[in-house]
Amino acid sequence: MTSRRNEFSLRTISMSSITWYASVAVGWTLIAYAVYRLAVTPEVDMVAELAMTACLLIALELLPLVQGRGHDPQGVVMSTPFGCAMLFIWGPWPAILMVAIASISADARAGKQWWKPTFNAGQYSISLYCGYLVMVAAGNKPTLSDPLRSFSLADMVWVIGVWAVYFVVNLALVAAVLTFRRNFRSMFTDDFLHYSAMTFSVLALSPLVVILAETTWELLPLLLIPLLLLYYTAQLSLEREHAASHDPLTGLPNRSALSFALEEAFDEYTHTSRPFGLMLIDLDDFKLVNDTLGHQIGDELLTEFAERLRQSVRTADHVARLGGDEFAVVVLDADQDEMLQVATRLRTALVEPVPLSAVELEVEVSIGLAVCPEHGTDKDELLRRADIAMYTAKADRTGVAAYSVHRDQNSADRLSLLAELRKALNTDELELYYQPKLATRDGSTLGVEALLRWQHPQRGKVPPDLFIPLAERSGIMPLLTERVIGLALAQMAAWRDAGMYVPIAVNVSPSDLIGDRLTDVIIAGLDSYSLPAAMLQLEITERMATQQIEAANNTLHRLRALGVTISLDDFGTGYSSLLRLHMLPVDEIKIDRVFVAAMSEDTESIGIVRALVDLAHARGLPAIAEGVETQDEWQVLYSLGCDGVQGWHVAMPMPHAQATAWVKARTALSPLAPRAHPTLDRGVTSHEKAI
Repeated sequence: MTSRRNEFSLRTISMSSITWYASVAVGWTLIAYAVYRLAVTPEVDMVAELAMTACLLIALELLPLVQGRGHDPQGVVMSTPFGCAMLFIWGPWPAILMVAIASISADARAGKQWWKPTFNAGQYSISLYCGYLVMVAAGNKPTLSDPLRSFSLADMVWVIGVWAVYFVVNLALVAAVLTFRRNFRSMFTDDFLHYSAMTFSVLALSPLVVILAETTWELLPLLLIPLLLLYYTAQLSLEREHAASHDPLTGLPNRSALSFALEEAFDEYTHTSRPFGLMLIDLDDFKLVNDTLGHQIGDELLTEFAERLRQSVRTADHVARLGGDEFAVVVLDADQDEMLQVATRLRTALVEPVPLSAVELEVEVSIGLAVCPEHGTDKDELLRRADIAMYTAKADRTGVAAYSVHRDQNSADRLSLLAELRKALNTDELELYYQPKLATRDGSTLGVEALLRWQHPQRGKVPPDLFIPLAERSGIMPLLTERVIGLALAQMAAWRDAGMYVPIAVNVSPSDLIGDRLTDVIIAGLDSYSLPAAMLQLEITERMATQQIEAANNTLHRLRALGVTISLDDFGTGYSSLLRLHMLPVDEIKIDRVFVAAMSEDTESIGIVRALVDLAHARGLPAIAEGVETQDEWQVLYSLGCDGVQGWHVAMPMPHAQATAWVKARTALSPLAPRAHPTLDRGVTSHEKAI
């Protein structure tokens, strides 16, 4: 479980808890004594003036001035000059009582946790009483029955002293109780620089409140005019500050605010040696959502995702949107193991289907994390390494990955690799390997699947799981698909000219199905080689198909209308239902290899494969099993009614020359086809019972 040391707790001994208990004990004792003093005072002088000042104090307490980076969400309040004026005229007890009432009312209205209003009332009381001690040192001890009746310029000396003491004590108590977030020194210094200008601007009105209360108290409400002008002027300034540091769409802090949060976290680490982590979160295939459903749906998705992210982290952690579909979270007081737990929990919460106005989307995310100090003690370094980890999670399709020096070395080379891949599009470095598909009934050839391979002149064989994700992320996947289709059609034409009619299946990605480019490429290629469209098959993944994206479906329907067949790959691993399957424009279903491999382990897996085959047949579609590696697997699949098989038992992927020889050598009945087996039929078999 993630450490909770950076969350407020009254159950542990710390500067934070000690300050809270002390402030509540002393402050509420002062409040109780204030109630007693008001109760036993036989006569209150200047009652009307006191009542007017108290009413304005409470009213203005509900008009907070929110400070951009301050730690108190209410910040400086406009009631402060009236509280100080009450202290100057009638002494500490009415001021303490009325400020406590106003503070509790404002905190309750803001919905703060119980420990905050309890502390705030106490610390305000202590701050006011410390300011009163300055008055006592200057020889001023006003009371309810003997108030201050005149105010001169000379009094400004002790007034400024009261302001200073009140402000410093207030900041010190708040900084001390918030040390569960950061160290006291940085907290106090930051708040002093942030609040001092506005606080003293507001306090400067307190002598005017005193003068009007002593002379023409009926005019006290007129002070609302300059106070409200100051309030709205400051609000405009703060709104500009907020806009500069927050994302306008989601309301989350932006990259600039994240930079500030990282600086604070590093400063905290310098003083406390507590580790912290940075997570970068990226929505997979977000560009596809924008391109197919429009930017309005994309914005809805980002807004909902941001809110879900905000609700999933602790209040002390910092969430930011860096731009586009990339988000960041600074997780305080956590090591790498705790970060991995947080990231996994976050991903589970974030990938739940997102209901939007026009569609429900299934979201996948990639999370990369880096931890201070293991992965860096500089914000730019930590950001770079978290980005590398996120790329690793995306490339490996693991969802979550921590920074690795080994993967950093690979990632440093990826820009060069991408440039080399662009060059390879027009060279012989890229070639197709072909893996056959056979009919389970008689072993006849149903076709081949084209698999792209890259033989780099210096790097050697570059794995597809390295350059395919790179192509998808960089936006050159449509160019790569165009190259694959060109090679596949050329090979198909060569086989036809040699008297061999072999359908070829080509894998396509989600980005290929956007717009008319893929359709135009296929039409031009078929016309160029005078090939029938039915000999070309496109393989799409189940997840891609079940997203029900209108533009992608329209492309698939246009291609089927031309005669191109569509195969649904990895069937059973996504979220298909019979209704969805009925709506999908597909001509064939390929059962994922994980189910085939599991058949030898338990009868339940055989039942799953049977159900998938039956589901395909109910739709009137042939079922092809992937990953067949043994004759026994073939025989079981045949008994279940599976129409075709593909895998290493049939043949491994082969370059075009070897594939040509393999196709030529095929006869009408493959020697690999299953023989008659007395225990196998289309029902439950004794072979199934023995597994």
